[in-house]
Order: sequence, then C-alpha cells, then structure tokens
Amino acid sequence: MESKKKILIVDDEEVILFLYQEELEEEGFAVVTALNGDQALRQFTAAPPDLVILDINMPGMNGIEVLRQMKSLNPALPVILSSAYPEYKQDFGTWASDEYIVKSANTDALKAAVHKYLD
Repeated sequence: MESKKKILIVDDEEVILFLYQEELEEEGFAVVTALNGDQALRQFTAAPPDLVILDINMPGMNGIEVLRQMKSLNPALPVILSSAYPEYKQDFGTWASDEYIVKSANTDALKAAVHKYLD
C-alpha cells in the first residue's frame, strides 16, 4: 500500500486549519497542523512533510520568515502560501513560494495546487 503524502498546514486561525485539514484529508492526504511559525518549524524538522501550506500574516514569526527557513533546509519542498490578503502576492519575499492562494471557503484552488505538486 502506498503511504499517504503528508501536508503541513500552518495558520494562526483554527477555523482555517480545520477547513483545510478536512478538505485535504477527504482528498486522501495525511495532514498535520501548526498554529505558528515556531510550531511549524519544529514539526517540519521532526517529520518532514511532502508539501507545506503556509499563512503569511501570523503573530511572532511571519510566514515569509518560515518560508525562508524551510526552503533553506529543503529547497525542493513545495510551499503554497495562503493569505487573506491578495496584495502580499507583490511582496518579493513570497516569490520563493511555489504557489500563492488567497484564502477562501471555496478550497478548489487550494486542492488544485496541492494535486499539482503531489500527484
């Protein structure tokens, strides 16, 4: 049996974590979550995921900083930035990500991006 691809979702909004986790588990992925950058980096190094979905605007370490640290440890890792703010797409720091998704209750774009990297 093929093992499930593992996704790490990082967001300080629990409702988003729950929504994304439910939707992606229904798609057949194993999902772990983190509420902040420090937690995310601990999980990332303890059990490396196949893909990361990362919020930008979080208290403490923001998503851009988490992205830089993860990419320095694993440059090939696909990272999808997820933000409620479309203007972050213009931020130079987001260019290291593989995909940029604006948060929405409709997760079709997110699921399409995940399948693009993990199928």
